[in-house]
Amino acid sequence: MTTDLTTLAINTIRTLSIDAVQKANSGHPGLPLGAAPMAYALWQRHLKHNPHDPKWADRDRFILSAGHGSMLIYTLLYLTGYDLSLDDIKNFRQWGSKTPGHPEYRVAPGVEVTTGPLGQGAAHAVGMALAESFLASYFNRPGHTIVDHYTYALVSDGDLMEGVSSEAASLAGLWKLGKLIYLYDSNDITLDGKAAMIFTEDVRARYEAYGWHTLRVDDGNDVNAISEAISAAKAVTDRPSLIEIKTIIGYGSPNKQGTNKAHGEPLGADEVKLVKQFLGWPDEDFYVPGEALEHFRSAVEQGEAAESEWKARFSAYRGAYPDLAAAFEQAQAGKLPDGWDANIPSYTAEKQQATRNVSGEVLNAIAARVPLMMGGDADLAGSTKTLIKGADNTGAGKTDARNVRFGVREHAMGSIANGLALHGGIIKPYTATFLSFSDYMRPAIRLGALMEIPTVYVFTHDSIGLGEDGPTHQPVEQVMSLRLIPDLYLFRPADANETAWSWRTAMELSKPSTLIFTRQNLPVLEGDHVRVGVARGGYVLADCEGTPQVILLGSGSEVHIAHEAYKALIAEGIRARLVSLPCWELFEEQDASYQESVLPSSVKARVSIEAGRTIGWGRFVGLDGVTIGVDKFGASAPYKRLYEEYGLTAQAVVDAAKRVMK
Repeated sequence: MTTDLTTLAINTIRTLSIDAVQKANSGHPGLPLGAAPMAYALWQRHLKHNPHDPKWADRDRFILSAGHGSMLIYTLLYLTGYDLSLDDIKNFRQWGSKTPGHPEYRVAPGVEVTTGPLGQGAAHAVGMALAESFLASYFNRPGHTIVDHYTYALVSDGDLMEGVSSEAASLAGLWKLGKLIYLYDSNDITLDGKAAMIFTEDVRARYEAYGWHTLRVDDGNDVNAISEAISAAKAVTDRPSLIEIKTIIGYGSPNKQGTNKAHGEPLGADEVKLVKQFLGWPDEDFYVPGEALEHFRSAVEQGEAAESEWKARFSAYRGAYPDLAAAFEQAQAGKLPDGWDANIPSYTAEKQQATRNVSGEVLNAIAARVPLMMGGDADLAGSTKTLIKGADNTGAGKTDARNVRFGVREHAMGSIANGLALHGGIIKPYTATFLSFSDYMRPAIRLGALMEIPTVYVFTHDSIGLGEDGPTHQPVEQVMSLRLIPDLYLFRPADANETAWSWRTAMELSKPSTLIFTRQNLPVLEGDHVRVGVARGGYVLADCEGTPQVILLGSGSEVHIAHEAYKALIAEGIRARLVSLPCWELFEEQDASYQESVLPSSVKARVSIEAGRTIGWGRFVGLDGVTIGVDKFGASAPYKRLYEEYGLTAQAVVDAAKRVMK
């Protein structure tokens, strides 16, 4: 067995990875075998981190965008001293393990981002690098640098094929994110075969066109060359860097290396033995040489020393800038400033307003008191009303701005905003576009929900109420499809006051929220019960004396249609109740007694109305109820005509109510 410590350490990464995959009889051994040298070079010679404090604010961030190679990061975390044991390595891909099939945020300490959907990690890394740059501009002062770290992502051919990574890379180049470095595991193999079958472009030339600095290392086993390339990338401060490192997938596997057979399935027991023979390794499962472990564990002492030095600098910073230091600590803890909601307006019935316009007012009222709140839109600020007034816009080399101009890049926008949230220190990053384009953002929204991070996704033009732009821009299925995502709160407020309290409620949630707003003007609902009701997800907006004979339910703009129907029924002597459900998820979190007080189980006659797919409303109206909505695509016409043609009228609600009461 080799006595060279570097080689010994690299082969420890390789063999632990393939042993774990083999024991699980599931996984991807090829990437760890090929990429172990670059991972070693980064983690042992460059990465600033403290395994005993994975959330240290000024640590470097490492994202394994090629999440299928998850055993690479798990092995690194174990070896360098994170709270991940050898037993956790042995339990790879098993129930309740800290080492699931793809890296999951919050599961294994040291995993910064949930990855696996290719391209997403690369795009999230751009958001994390943007956060570092913004926070450095905001907090650092001459002689006092407290934000100064790099964001590294290990990316694959598959990552760089995905459109989301291209959108994000374009923005990273525009913004000149000099502390963002991609290590490109260029092995010319995909799951289905040789990459040349589908991917022949000059990747470095493409990234240079994006404004990146690029390098190439021809031998993926040359640790010194890789380390020197990382040093060269760090020296370039005005551009992000991509280092193409030519590796051999499944390195050391005599029958599978350099082929797609090494990508996505265990090598097999016999092949594992051959790999170990090639590496001069004992034929022993999960063997960790003491010298290698001691070498890796030096990361603990080095990390603690680095963090200790940073804490000393921060102490001096606190002495010089006590208010900024307090703000930094509060932001890192994800806490809102005192009085953050003091300026949120209340609205009266004097003027009808589109909820998108009200949202813009409320956003600005909050942003004025939350200086570390930032976000932006996909080239639709004039329509989504999500610009922070008086704040700067991002642009070429400008990252100290709160208005993030994403351009027409919805895919990357969601991922970058998630990266802002994951980094820490940015309070409630938000995005904005038309609701129909939420489909472009869905992978990022799903990951945000899976990670339970507090990103806010704003969507306007929420229904066929968009009108003349027609069915391509009129969302029909999007509201209901977003409600299907677990751990995501969807707010569809009915008026200005529900809008204000939707924003207020979302600001205090620890999970992501979607805020859905109208283009058309709506009447204003008044009363304290409106604001309180939003915080509980649903409430009785208008009621009758005694037990209701029928309950009308709705969300968003259609609450007003239901309100007209309610008044008509009351005028006829029918005991009706009107319920607004702006956020189903919050309502379903309320205790059973509150839900019963709003929707008494004894009242079976129920009618719902919402300008979208009706599937899903059955959970509230029951088998005996009627759902009124839009179960086909929209059309191009003035919105009032569309509502009539699609049966979204007060009379339709009245007629349905009378039917279900029989």
